[in-house]
Amino acid sequence: MSPDRVPADARTHIEDLAAFVAASPSSFHAAAEIARRAESAGYTRLAETEAWNVAPGGRYVVVRDGSAVVFAVPEAAGPTTPFTILGAHTDSPGFKLKPKPSTAGPGEWWQLGLEIYGGPLLNSWLDRELELAGRIVTLAGEEHLVRTGPLLRIPQLAIHLDRGVNDGLALDKQKHTQPVWGLGAPDDADILQTLADRIGVAADEIGGYDIMVADTQEPRTLGAAGELFASGRLDNLLSTHAGLVAQLEATPERSISVFASFDHEEIGSGSRSGAAGPFLEDVLLRIASGLGAGAGQRAQAFAGSLHISSDVGHAIHPNYPERHDPVNKPVAGGGPILKINANQKYATDAHGAAAWNAACEAAGVPTQEFVSNNAMPCGSTIGPISATRLGIRTVDVGVPILSMHSARELTAVVDPWYLSRAMRAVLDR
Repeated sequence: MSPDRVPADARTHIEDLAAFVAASPSSFHAAAEIARRAESAGYTRLAETEAWNVAPGGRYVVVRDGSAVVFAVPEAAGPTTPFTILGAHTDSPGFKLKPKPSTAGPGEWWQLGLEIYGGPLLNSWLDRELELAGRIVTLAGEEHLVRTGPLLRIPQLAIHLDRGVNDGLALDKQKHTQPVWGLGAPDDADILQTLADRIGVAADEIGGYDIMVADTQEPRTLGAAGELFASGRLDNLLSTHAGLVAQLEATPERSISVFASFDHEEIGSGSRSGAAGPFLEDVLLRIASGLGAGAGQRAQAFAGSLHISSDVGHAIHPNYPERHDPVNKPVAGGGPILKINANQKYATDAHGAAAWNAACEAAGVPTQEFVSNNAMPCGSTIGPISATRLGIRTVDVGVPILSMHSARELTAVVDPWYLSRAMRAVLDR
């Protein structure tokens, strides 16, 4: 690909995506960064514990744990005004810090107890400089975001001690994924004290924590013409960033624009801040109430609404082409993908597909379809979950990538930009 085939706007978008990923080592950091960007763009922060004064012409953002909802109400909005929703998720597969996390191994190695979160490609986390990031809540109920920077590493066994490693690597999820983070006497190993020092509190003030592991290598472009983009947590900060950019740039007049990114998608979405929980519905009902809608008018609004659920998907892998559908082969750089599944693992139907394809055409964005090889069942997304909970027509889309669920994933520079442009066209419809 020649340099002139990567538009300057796509490079600007990818640089901003890189900054967003760097600021978001955990779902809690991602939600905070969403709110920060929305407030900088003139959105008003709402607290769920307070009364809301939602009014036509208003722009608002609300955060629940590691999830965030950003919405704008057009001047002409009324009780039956429909919603146009962009959905994504803030979490990524990896590891989470266990209770009683400080351990010591032979050789005076300090180690940590980690629990596997979701379905990461375990081998991709070996021999990388990792950090801890997330939130700490003190006994007084104060919440603090924390990140350590490079601190730990999961060391692989040398080939001299495992001569058959290149014939098949088998990692024990308990024994072989415990990282090292220092050297010294076992009694001196105290990761909670280290985390407490980062936020300026005493270790005995920590009442609870949700701490994840994140890769610290910076996102970067690569390839012959800089047309590729490698980064951690593209699943699914890529879609989160694209949706947020579209939301902040859009000027909808006929619908209430909503961007929602949820925590816990990688583990099934079943939480108070996950897509299977009540967060989005709570927000939509409070918006409708602020516009004077009764139950029947809310039903009218929901019936006319559209939800675009965006998550990354599989680009055809050049080393494993047989794992893909023989006809539908999404390529990197070919534009966002429309996800289709006969068994409703994706929520796309004919009307939804038509709405998405029309938006891509209006935005001048190429689009392609993704469907699984019948012998390779696909995963699922927040799409069917939200559709089931809300009854709003939902379309599943995304961007094709390689190495999904790796500590570091790969996409084409142009595709996140294409996705955001198409999303904006949906909001402006």
